[in-house]
Amino acid sequence: MYKIGIDVGGTNTDAVILDEKLNLIHSVKHPTSEDIESGIRAALHKVLAESAIDKAAVTHAMLGTTQCTNAIVERKKLAQVGVIRLGYPATASVLPYTAWPEDMVAALSGQYELAHGGFEYDGSHLSTFSEAEIRSLLEKWAGHVESVAVVGVFSSLKNEQEYRVKELAEEVLGDQVPVSISSTIGSVGLIERENATILNAALFKVMAATSNGFEKALAEEGITKADVYLCQNDGTLMSLDYAREFPILTIACGPTNSIRGASYLAGLENAVVLDVGGTTSDIGVLTGGFPRESSLAVDVGGVRTNFRMPDIISIGLGGGSIVREQGGEMTIGPDSVGYLISEKALVFGGDTLTTTDIAVRLGHAQIGDPEKVAHIDQSFAEKAYQKIAAMTEEAIDKMKTSAEDVTLVLVGGGSVIIPAELKGVAEIIRNENGAVANAIGASISQISGQYEQIYIYSQKPRDEALRDAEMKARRQAILAGAIERTIEVVEVEEIPLAYHPDNATRLRVKVVGNLV
Repeated sequence: MYKIGIDVGGTNTDAVILDEKLNLIHSVKHPTSEDIESGIRAALHKVLAESAIDKAAVTHAMLGTTQCTNAIVERKKLAQVGVIRLGYPATASVLPYTAWPEDMVAALSGQYELAHGGFEYDGSHLSTFSEAEIRSLLEKWAGHVESVAVVGVFSSLKNEQEYRVKELAEEVLGDQVPVSISSTIGSVGLIERENATILNAALFKVMAATSNGFEKALAEEGITKADVYLCQNDGTLMSLDYAREFPILTIACGPTNSIRGASYLAGLENAVVLDVGGTTSDIGVLTGGFPRESSLAVDVGGVRTNFRMPDIISIGLGGGSIVREQGGEMTIGPDSVGYLISEKALVFGGDTLTTTDIAVRLGHAQIGDPEKVAHIDQSFAEKAYQKIAAMTEEAIDKMKTSAEDVTLVLVGGGSVIIPAELKGVAEIIRNENGAVANAIGASISQISGQYEQIYIYSQKPRDEALRDAEMKARRQAILAGAIERTIEVVEVEEIPLAYHPDNATRLRVKVVGNLV
């Protein structure tokens, strides 16, 4: 029995094969292609050919991809979205798409309607919900929208109106027009939750192409019986059907794959993880074996959202970052030779000075031809190396929650450029397989489920609310592909809402389980 894990990075697409005991059988790196898909196919073919395993014995295949992130950043391949906000007239002063980049609004069509409905913070009706009104606007949109985003005021407290709109949309527009409902995607906060829901609705075509393409690539290699999963951004996996419903959950899955892979390779559940790629470095925190989640609203492609995202800092420092000295000041990046490092870097016969060249010149890395960087002045190289150290130390310091020195797990193909000693770091752990930690993280992950809702403890006792949230989180995990008997609670978060007079609390429960 074997598992295949593939992770698409900005520079390389990594692929690994693990056996049933999660031992690494083989790993490869292949330059990430411009279209992403051909790079995935090439990495998959290469790892299978070089390992020579029995393809019939492959039971699971996992993919971590940047395609949804790229689609948002590049404004390409996005669906035409119709947005229905239940909250008229109370929310008319701040309309959907407020503060969005104009080119993003144009890419999504900018269509929206404010309809009656929604709730007050105590669960009473904001205005009277009208099925006739919803049906009328859906009929107007028939043939003009490719997906629908439904957002209700305080739907995190009561979401039955959102689900009814979804039923009406499927009835009027047909089941080929997917519907995203905000209570299953974002957190408390109408505008940010609305933004996240719109993005989710916009990504369904991208995810359909990605999931179908991965299945086809596996089939072409003779892998037809494997269970197929996509990575989500909390360091766990989800089934293809679940990914097609919640494509936004793949955003930022790359760094979380690396964090999970680092946890596995180092045998640690609590540490800081630094993943150094060819262009950027991502710093995250392991808490109980999973990536720490951000508690702040997150900007995605210029759009402010509040859906679940990992707490990650990215800096323009990688193995291909370009090194310059201008006016006596040393600069590292943020521009990089990226996947062209094997052609552009000095140690490979190129003409561009990179951080990898600096590491080789100082004897900290054995890559390429050291003779090709022997001409670099020693003091210049040391100055550049100090700059690398300072950038790394500053980023790590931002992730720390105390003044104590931390344990740092170092992974990624560009990790050779990081100094052996850093201020604020007690120990640096490296692993010989750290260069493919991202693909390892993809292949060893579990399935998660998460549920979040506002409960009023004066109306529903705390114990009953906890059981209800856990049951719904378990249901999410099962839908995503988890074995029911293996599911366990890994995190419970309760945040009282100070402005509510009846002891209302935002309750979030997260569970994980093993693959089917």
